[in-house]
Amino acid sequence: MRQIVPNPQKDWLGRGWAYPVAIDPATGGIAAAEYEADIRQSILIIIGTAQGERVMRPDFGCGIHDLVFEAIDTALLTRVQTAVMNSMVKYEPRIEVLSVDIDPTEAGDGLLTIELQYRVRLTNQKDNLVYPFYFNEGGPSQVDGSRG
Repeated sequence: MRQIVPNPQKDWLGRGWAYPVAIDPATGGIAAAEYEADIRQSILIIIGTAQGERVMRPDFGCGIHDLVFEAIDTALLTRVQTAVMNSMVKYEPRIEVLSVDIDPTEAGDGLLTIELQYRVRLTNQKDNLVYPFYFNEGGPSQVDGSRG
């Protein structure tokens, strides 16, 4: 049976339920994430949650989900970048955001790729996360040039 061994130097980074929630096959209990993995999963939860989705915390999440029906232009890319940056600053104090880059290369297929570069404050470890943001329901468009 696997046991979580505390690391006093990293305890501030935290531990919690793994995302997505799963059963740990070794223990039969709820799978856990800790330290840097917990931070990474927290970032995914923040970006993946639309503001207003959580009843008890209506301001929690990232504002990108309100932009799905907007025309893709430079202004939209800047709004997505700003929304991701602001949500990380507000809800993930364990990291310092180094950059947020939006890649519109596959926008014609309904996908914006969000690349977040960050540094874990406690360990000074740099990491990145690539988040695929689908704004076209059902995946790639059926007809070139169509918005759905």
